[in-house]
Amino acid sequence: MANVKKIAVLTSGGDSQGMNAAVRAVVRSALYHGIEVYGVQRGFQGLLNNDLRQMDLRSVGDIIQRGGTILQTARCKEFLTPEGQQRGADVLNERGIDGLVVIGGDGSYQGAQKLSKLGIKTMGLPGTIDNDIPFTDFTIGFDTAVSIVVDAINKLRDTMTSHERSSIVEVMGRHCGDIALYAGLASGAETILVPEVSYDLDVVANRMHENFQHGKRHSIILVAEGAGKGEDVAREITERNGIEPRVTVLGHIQRGGTPTHNDRILASQLGDFAVRMLLEGESGKGCGIIRGEYVITDIDKVVGTKKAFNTELYELASRLSL
Repeated sequence: MANVKKIAVLTSGGDSQGMNAAVRAVVRSALYHGIEVYGVQRGFQGLLNNDLRQMDLRSVGDIIQRGGTILQTARCKEFLTPEGQQRGADVLNERGIDGLVVIGGDGSYQGAQKLSKLGIKTMGLPGTIDNDIPFTDFTIGFDTAVSIVVDAINKLRDTMTSHERSSIVEVMGRHCGDIALYAGLASGAETILVPEVSYDLDVVANRMHENFQHGKRHSIILVAEGAGKGEDVAREITERNGIEPRVTVLGHIQRGGTPTHNDRILASQLGDFAVRMLLEGESGKGCGIIRGEYVITDIDKVVGTKKAFNTELYELASRLSL
């Protein structure tokens, strides 16, 4: 076992449901092993401000079911600089922190990577609704975000059917279309547009027109923001077939709300796993779960790899959307 007496935990970047459950797991796992644990307020900005507070069991009581992050999160331009990164490492060293758990997405992992290069023992937890972190099947918050989108589509389909209209739903996913893909498959969307797959709006418009000719009076098109804006797609479709889809942009509602049991369990598993890996002397790693197994991957590799798109699932969604 490594000589770890104090660790810190921070959340960074966009919040995701389950971050609180992950913080809770890190804190309680650390305390179980007799380790002092500190929460960093407002991510890397709070680190530079030396805004750390010691946490105990009561600090994380009644938070596993809450969305957002009790540690809060903030963007920090200063930490993008070598001087800012060195300042962050100095703060941790001055406080006697032996390890840092960073919960967040790609930008947060890059911050953890920089601190690791400066000698700080770091562990990254994949906290982002986009599911765009490689070397883990799922990220914390993704399951909840998909559930929110599916629920919204269920409601939209009811009213679209009543009025015999089509709907375009724009969801988050600037570089990764997993929310659109999984929510589209789960809700029976007729068309799913993602940044990983090129598409032809002539084909989309013609298919919609043919469906209406065959008696179908409503349809759902799901658009990941990285594949285009919902309003632009709607305008292009109307110009091609005369049908005027209604557009719904779900936006930040996808990040809020109570995390699903899947996200709570995933966050709890990975938070405890990160602490145990620090105790075993690991550092500069990203934690994940692949086919039910906990894994750690060099954070350099995580940051330098783009997550593979699930083409088989996308093709399945296409086959079932006839």
